[in-house]
Amino acid sequence: MGAAERAAEESDEWSDVTPDAARRLVAAAVQAFAERGYHATTTRDIAGRAGMSPAALYIHYKTKEELLYRISGIGHEKALRIMGAAAEAGGSATDRLRDAVRTFARWHAEHHTTARVIQYELQALRADHYAEIAALRRRTDRMLRQIIQDGADSGEFGVDDVPGTTLAVLSLCVDVARWFSAEGPRTPDEVGALYADLVLRMVGGAS
Repeated sequence: MGAAERAAEESDEWSDVTPDAARRLVAAAVQAFAERGYHATTTRDIAGRAGMSPAALYIHYKTKEELLYRISGIGHEKALRIMGAAAEAGGSATDRLRDAVRTFARWHAEHHTTARVIQYELQALRADHYAEIAALRRRTDRMLRQIIQDGADSGEFGVDDVPGTTLAVLSLCVDVARWFSAEGPRTPDEVGALYADLVLRMVGGAS
């Protein structure tokens, strides 16, 4: 990821984090966790990327885990809002599923660095923090599951195993964060459109 891309993603993704020093630390932690992994990253690494001293970091975040918890909470809440907007929209189950997958996959591409951290570093959270994030993930799961169930009930989708199909769709979208590159052949919008079409074919709906 180039400097310009990092700056654009950070300014958009963490604009609600205040004060400025806390926002810089969150953005720096995301980059460090994505590049080195949570366990290989030190608080000194994070502070250095933010242009701060390690002592200054502890003013805003008591531990490295607290930073991961903050990042995970913000990221999962945004993912939940994306899924919720599609689930609560009017229209057929086909329309809602297309919109849900398109926007969810696109977010994981557009913010692939953040998404990679929040999806693949969960086990590093302490038990109570993990429980909070897991609850957000279950709510996202339920929203998507209801869309697929609605389509199965209406005959729009040919789905026998709604929970299994929901897991497959979520896994497909989440995995975008693992492989997506801004230098690759597809834009986030193109990834979203492609995945929406693939999922509708997968459930036997009209693409």
